[in-house]
Amino acid sequence: MPALLAPGAWDETMPHWMPDAVRAADAAVLFVLDGLGWDQLIARPALAPTLMSMQGRSIQTVAPTTTATALSSITTGLTPGEHGLIGYRMVLGGEVMNVLRWAVGTQHVRRSQPPSSVQPFQPFLGQQVPVVAQGELQESGFSEAHLRGSNPVGWRSPSSIAVEAASQVRAGERFVYCYYNGVDKIAHERGFGDFYDAELRFADALVADLIDTVPAGTAVLVTADHGQVHVGDRVVHPSSELLGRVTMQSGEGRFRWLHCAAPDIAGLIDVAESEVGEIAWVVSKEQMLDEGWFGPTVSPPIQRRLGDVALCAFEPVSFYEPADSGPFELVCRHGSMTSAEVNVPLLGAFVG
Repeated sequence: MPALLAPGAWDETMPHWMPDAVRAADAAVLFVLDGLGWDQLIARPALAPTLMSMQGRSIQTVAPTTTATALSSITTGLTPGEHGLIGYRMVLGGEVMNVLRWAVGTQHVRRSQPPSSVQPFQPFLGQQVPVVAQGELQESGFSEAHLRGSNPVGWRSPSSIAVEAASQVRAGERFVYCYYNGVDKIAHERGFGDFYDAELRFADALVADLIDTVPAGTAVLVTADHGQVHVGDRVVHPSSELLGRVTMQSGEGRFRWLHCAAPDIAGLIDVAESEVGEIAWVVSKEQMLDEGWFGPTVSPPIQRRLGDVALCAFEPVSFYEPADSGPFELVCRHGSMTSAEVNVPLLGAFVG
């Protein structure tokens, strides 16, 4: 966002990793395809001819590799340690809040945890950017946290994305933000296979339609918030010995935070290492902060949203936690720091 929303000519402000397509453009449309990892894309080139024909490269998303955190970093231009939405499920006021639902359990907490206080930084550098996204998402707490101040342009069918984006550019908008979550939903529900392949073909067609529809002089950019790992039924249940040392859990299945029941964090790490060290990185909060996992700056209030020890899966497994569940078991998951989850596309095409 700092590069795309900076005043002046884009060719003077573009970082080296930004696709060249934007440098001579009069306007830019950024299309975020939720859940489309670079590893999954390049493994299926025949299914995505438009994306594969675009100029660009892979870039790395943030830690954890989860929608709430990564979309907030995309729209604010800040690290997770700065904007503070530091996971899918994070601790606020001693309770674990689901950031996407903005709820603790079944109780919505928008009044007690105002989104603009939990994430205080203005998205899009304070500019009123058109946001072309699902209409039903516009009024959510998470949307307020990472999209507030924007101009919501809701769509009911994905076929409207290109039409709405092109309309905004023709109306004089220099930058338009588009969002589509179909790839992520299908991967979660169906895993990799025929359904995923069909969805990738569909998403590629959406990009092609966008390129065909926007006015000449527009750059179309495509990126994602994270990739995916096919977990299936490989769900690991922590032992009673491990859970006996834990007061609560947060995060998600592949980036599970353990909150220590006693000051013996070293003991918790030892038990976790012996139990899951062959399938996951066992990392203390202090090590993550020292190594800059969430960026160079994480203020004490944001640090309190983290657990004490994280289980970050590097094998295709997920860690079970009864409070972290939904209407169905997720087949593909994300959150950890493997290549399949971390690497995402940043691709561009200039419409001449």
